[in-house]
Amino acid sequence: MCGRYSLDKDMEDLIIRYKAVNKAGEYSPKSEIFPAEKALAVVEFDEREIRSLKWGFPTNFSKRPLINARSETIDKKDTFRDAFFNRRCIIPVDSYYEWQEVNGKKIKRRISLDGTSIFSLAGIYNVYTLGLEKYLSFVIITTAANPKIASIHDRMPSILEKEVEDIWLDKGEENINVLKDILRSFNGDFIVS
Repeated sequence: MCGRYSLDKDMEDLIIRYKAVNKAGEYSPKSEIFPAEKALAVVEFDEREIRSLKWGFPTNFSKRPLINARSETIDKKDTFRDAFFNRRCIIPVDSYYEWQEVNGKKIKRRISLDGTSIFSLAGIYNVYTLGLEKYLSFVIITTAANPKIASIHDRMPSILEKEVEDIWLDKGEENINVLKDILRSFNGDFIVS
């Protein structure tokens, strides 16, 4: 699961990191981003762009949006399948939060990558209409937690290795085995606080 994260970096750092153009407009770094808020995503249109998207796919059955998609079933669920094959994005973060149960109490843990100031979560996005206005929304893809994170939570966001980011954003890439392999549990070194 991934229910909150942070992106406390300047836009210039993101432009350099992703070799992308800023199409997000005004942006302020945040130490905690919540579902249903606007947040930055890296998308591939005519060029690589950083845009502001809303976190969560709206649903007819709940007031709360869907914020995560499971990597194991993303290609089978009607809600996510088309976006998985046609509208993939990267969610830049510098940490994410998870709640660990300790002695019956939930303790908030901040999880970041050792030696990496900005890392990428796999996401998908859709276009929605509210009144006359169109907007883009994203969800974060999750996978089974690796052994380093499993003691905190059994799920974790799908963290993209830097060398597969271009493949993930490539609209022409439709090989399901390649795409699903990218979403496997990340085995880098984590810092948990």
